[in-house]
Amino acid sequence: MTLESVLSLALPAALAESIVLVLVLLGALLCLSAAVGLLHFRDVPSRLHAGTKPQVLGVVLIGLAIAVSQRTLGGILLGILLVTPVILLQFATAPLSAHMVGRQAYRNGTIQAHTLVADEFAESKQTPPAAG
Repeated sequence: MTLESVLSLALPAALAESIVLVLVLLGALLCLSAAVGLLHFRDVPSRLHAGTKPQVLGVVLIGLAIAVSQRTLGGILLGILLVTPVILLQFATAPLSAHMVGRQAYRNGTIQAHTLVADEFAESKQTPPAAG
């Protein structure tokens, strides 16, 4: 078997469409649950958790659905190659933005202090002596 014949191997149309349907449906449900969690939860840490975890996994599943929709092995590999930067960007930006929002909410005092298990930033609230 040559490389060209291996890359041209294709999934049956019904199987590929079923896989794509399931992946898109699961991804959409995860993204929807992230949106509902942002509206439903009251405190900032819960909202950040709901907004980042399921949303990123939903984007990964939708990206895989895009790759599988190509049906041939070469098309699937090319699809994975094309959606990888989007997925990596989601993995990089979602935790960073959640960290920044959480830190600002802590500094503003909108996080309920009694719900914190460990307060690692307690001394950061104090103004340094030379700060004026």
